[in-house]
Amino acid sequence: MSDAIPTIAEAARLIAKKELSPVELTRTCLDRIHAFDNQLHAFIHLTEDRAIADARAAEAAITAKGPIGPLHGIPIGLKDIVDTKGIRTTCQSRILADNVPATDAACAEKLAAAGTVLIGKTTTHEFADGGPSFDVPWPPARNPWNPDHFTAGSSSGTGAGIAAGLILGGIGTDTGGSIRGPAALCGIAGIKPTYGLVSRAGVAPAAFSLDHIGPMAWTAEDCALLLQALAGHDPRDPASANRPIPDYTALLGQGVRGLKIGVIHHFHEVDYPVSAGTRRGIDEAIATFRGLGADIREVQLAPLQDWGACGSLISLVERAAAYEEWARTRLGDFSERVQHRLMMGALVSGVDYVQAVRRRRELRAELQAAMRDLDVVLTAAQPAEAAKIDAVPDWDTFASPSFTMPFNVAGYPAISICSGFGEGGLPVAIQLAGKPFQEPTVFRIADAFEKVTEFRSQRPALVAAHAAAA
Repeated sequence: MSDAIPTIAEAARLIAKKELSPVELTRTCLDRIHAFDNQLHAFIHLTEDRAIADARAAEAAITAKGPIGPLHGIPIGLKDIVDTKGIRTTCQSRILADNVPATDAACAEKLAAAGTVLIGKTTTHEFADGGPSFDVPWPPARNPWNPDHFTAGSSSGTGAGIAAGLILGGIGTDTGGSIRGPAALCGIAGIKPTYGLVSRAGVAPAAFSLDHIGPMAWTAEDCALLLQALAGHDPRDPASANRPIPDYTALLGQGVRGLKIGVIHHFHEVDYPVSAGTRRGIDEAIATFRGLGADIREVQLAPLQDWGACGSLISLVERAAAYEEWARTRLGDFSERVQHRLMMGALVSGVDYVQAVRRRRELRAELQAAMRDLDVVLTAAQPAEAAKIDAVPDWDTFASPSFTMPFNVAGYPAISICSGFGEGGLPVAIQLAGKPFQEPTVFRIADAFEKVTEFRSQRPALVAAHAAAA
């Protein structure tokens, strides 16, 4: 194959026509990893032998009977808090440095059943918390658009790996923005589905009532293909939703004419003003949607700070509860960032936690009322372009209100997609949030934007340089 990086949808079409070999595609991804990952650290552990075996098995099956679906033979990565049978799952922590699970997480099972090729385990923050820590045994992931810069977290390796073409898609988890943050700063697509849509069984917890599992890929269409395999009821996850699963690609290509998009201007203009590049990306996206025939409306919610304070307090306490035993017996084995968060979470009063849960119900009801006549709402995904990786403050998740946390608090589906490039040529993004279980509409709107803009045609300079030299 050429050095061009296909999307999942493109690769699936070529594989189905026998014009692309899963083995060749997998070897291309592995070659990229060997070329780039010493700079990016997107992977904590490669499963190279398994990947080649998976790809050969996929190729043989496709040759004999055709693909079982659009993910058959597609190289992916799994965030290293996702249990993988017989493969180390460290959660980027000394505490689990030698942990080898006996079973696969539900999301790993489902992607394997769909015929994907597992390339390896992608870098995360320790237990999906903290930030870019330099005091754990493995280095943090770096941004392919400029390796001196951060990826956001905690699905950092998945975001970097997809942007650099090391994998075509992967799993992220999202408690306050850990899918959409890396998607935004790495210039890819990533969706936090509705709470309970994707099983969390076998995935290390962060904050139980805020945790989501979701796909990350180069395009919204690819995310839809991944979510099709991931969604569904699982009795192993007590929060799992038991409802019919629609065709997540059914509305793609139908455009946005007549759809109602609410813009939460005050989030990114008043409550926490974003960078000039981010603001430009948002304003131009609104103009694009208006030009496509969407009905743009104004939305007013509680200040962004209210959503952030509510979600952050709940997250802090629930994380402390999840790791209470190790915090008491092995606190020194955590990174400094996570130590501080666990200690702070243990000091929050029960009264404050209950008040935050009460406030959460009010905020969710407010969003539900505001979206009654809307299809999606739009705001920023991140406040600015990626910061230098050594300039991220220890309390980065608390230093400023989060644009992604409101939709964890509410449990609503939300996607980040690239909306252009700002300072230093780094990506900027918009965030689209839909009503519960209305992912097909979210994908429809995100896909329409991607198809009429040119941002999906531009890859990081690392990849471009490699292609020129090949």
